[in-house]
Amino acid sequence: MTGPKALPNILEITPYKGGQKLVGAHKLSSNENPLGCSPAAQAAVVEAAQHMELYPDGSASALREAIGAKYGIEPDRIVCGAGSDEIFQLLGRAYLRPGDNIVQSQHGFLVYRLIAQQAGADTRSAPETDLTTDVDAMLEQVDANTKIVFLANPNNPTGSYIPYSEVKRLHASLPENVLLVLDGAYAEYVRKNDYSAGMELAGEMANVLVTRTFSKIHGLAALRLGWAYGPESVIDALHRTRGPFNVSAVSQAAGIAAINDDVFQAKSADHNDSELLRVKTAVENAGFKTFPSVGNFVLIEFPEDKGRTSAEADAFLRGRGIVIRDVNVYGLPTCLRASIGTVEQNDDLIASIEAFSKS
Repeated sequence: MTGPKALPNILEITPYKGGQKLVGAHKLSSNENPLGCSPAAQAAVVEAAQHMELYPDGSASALREAIGAKYGIEPDRIVCGAGSDEIFQLLGRAYLRPGDNIVQSQHGFLVYRLIAQQAGADTRSAPETDLTTDVDAMLEQVDANTKIVFLANPNNPTGSYIPYSEVKRLHASLPENVLLVLDGAYAEYVRKNDYSAGMELAGEMANVLVTRTFSKIHGLAALRLGWAYGPESVIDALHRTRGPFNVSAVSQAAGIAAINDDVFQAKSADHNDSELLRVKTAVENAGFKTFPSVGNFVLIEFPEDKGRTSAEADAFLRGRGIVIRDVNVYGLPTCLRASIGTVEQNDDLIASIEAFSKS
């Protein structure tokens, strides 16, 4: 029997795979918050769970109001989704069709390519300079068929960022009909004077959208919650393509509590600052190169010498109960990405990398 067959562009997709988890091992492969989530968010989940029989607010109005108050932006120009991943999916449905293309940096987040494939669109990747987005290279990839330019800033898996002046230069050189999507999944971790997530640009321009997530610094990855802010026309299109109840009541309640817990966010950022530096320094002292990172992870490069390769390092670490991320799918076969964990997890990671170096 021959059943229904999916569209050819769908069958060509290689599904996204998240960071692996091994029972009893330290999971440092998914850039999760090692401190968990806000206690206020946990309490909000318990309270919301008392009313599981009720549909959620389809417009997520209270959550949008809380986000708007936090960032000083208009709630009516915010749309919420099941993680920023769903926002990207909605963009694909609203703006892409066969023959179109998207532009991203060479090592851009894999989901951008997936949403283009789902729509039958092409992906054009711009070469990076020292694993950092090159604005001129991005602009060279833009043509008459480009509909969306995705900029992860900071970028995953490299950890690099470009200053706000470069973001504005990128936007200024784009055609008005091209949407610039500024993915700020790791924005809360950045403490650089020349950085901005781009809220001002999204508030002023008709072709800029900022996306954010509750999965990282807020520690709500299990609840799948994200949002976007931008021009009314883009937000309207996303509302038209999303499901009527795409964000659960539990997620909305947790998000409201989380975004108002400034103490937990500051504690998480402080922990990341100190532990990222400690891990990077120890890895370099063990003889391996790391790349500058403003996220909650570090990209480590291993030599190609037998006995010291990234694949051998990965196997060695797993043997000691530590799982970090193989980034070969990003075109970085000599590298591994390690999330910043708890002090104890980082101690074990450092000890294991030192042991690998000596082995």
